[in-house]
Amino acid sequence: MHMAAGTRTAGSKPPSLCLLLLVHALLLVASSTAAAGLQVGFYRQTCPQAESIVQNVTWARAAADPSLAGKLLRLYFHDCFPQGCDASVLLDGRGTEKAAPPNQSLGGLDVVDAAKAALEVACPGTVSCADVVALAARDAVSFQSRRSLWQVETGRRDTRFSDEAHATDLPSPEFVFKLLRDSFAKRGLSVRDLVALSGAHTLGQTDCQFVSPRLYTFQGNGGVDPFIDPGYARELMRQCPATPSSSSLGKVALDPGSEFTFDTSYYATVKANRGALLTDAVLLHDDEAARLVDEMHDQGKFLTAFAASIQKLGAFGVIAGNQGEIRRNCHVVN
Repeated sequence: MHMAAGTRTAGSKPPSLCLLLLVHALLLVASSTAAAGLQVGFYRQTCPQAESIVQNVTWARAAADPSLAGKLLRLYFHDCFPQGCDASVLLDGRGTEKAAPPNQSLGGLDVVDAAKAALEVACPGTVSCADVVALAARDAVSFQSRRSLWQVETGRRDTRFSDEAHATDLPSPEFVFKLLRDSFAKRGLSVRDLVALSGAHTLGQTDCQFVSPRLYTFQGNGGVDPFIDPGYARELMRQCPATPSSSSLGKVALDPGSEFTFDTSYYATVKANRGALLTDAVLLHDDEAARLVDEMHDQGKFLTAFAASIQKLGAFGVIAGNQGEIRRNCHVVN
C-alpha cells in the first residue's frame, strides 16, 4: 500500500524519536573507549612531548634493527590479548606472565625500558608502561613509512598483578579455525579483526617448535600437514630438522621475503598454502575468513582494517582512572 509523504503506520516511532534514538546509539559507540578512560592525546596537558619521546627512541632503535617492528607488535599482542593492555607481561618474577613459555622469547623490552627512562626524566610518574608498549609498537611498524599508520588511544594504567596462568589465554599456534575465532570473539574481536591482525605475521619469525608439528607429527598421525605446499614443506624441514635439539632452537620467517616489511604479502603467502603456522593456514578453512584474505590483498584496505582492529584490541580490558598505577620501572610494581 502506498503511503503519502509525512504519514506513518500505527505503532511506528515519530521521526524525531527515531533521530534521538540514532543519536543515542552513535554516542554509545563513540564513547565506548572513552568510557574505558582512553583517548587520543591523553597526555597532551600532563606530558605533551610523551609521544614524540617514544617515537624518537623507537625510531632510533628501528633504524639499527629491522626486526624490531615484529618484536614490538608481538610484545603488544602478548600483553593485550590475555587480560587487556596493562603491562602485566613486563613484570619480573617467578609465576608472572613473563615467565610463561610463550613469553620467554619476547623481544623489544629494551626499547620499552629506554623510552620509559626518557619519559621519567621528562614527566616523572605520568606515562604508563602499558601506553609505552602501545606507542612503541605503532612507531616501530611506522618507521619505514615515516608516518604513523594508526592512532593510539592512551590513558592506560599499569596493573600490580601478573599471573603466569594468563598466558594460556594466548591463541595456540595449533588452533583450528573455530578455536581461533572463539578466542578472538571472547575479546569482542570479529573474524575481520582476526584476519586483519593476522596480517602482523608479515613481520618477524617464529620458533621451529611451533612449526615442526605440522611437518612431522601433524594431528598425531606422524605425517605432514596436507595444507602445506609440498615444496614449502621441504624448505621448512631443512630449516627445522626433525631432531628435537635443533628443532627447538631454529627459527623461520613467518612471511619469507617480507619479514621486515609491513605489507600485504602475508595474504598471498597464505593463499599459496605457505603459511608457517597452522593458525595462518586455517584462515582458508572458513568462507568469511577466506574472503577477507582476498580483500586484504589491497594495501589500502589492509592498512585501514589493521588500524581499526589493533585499536579495538588496545581498548580491551584496560584499567584506567584510579585503578592500578603508573610504574616508575616497568619490571616491578612501585
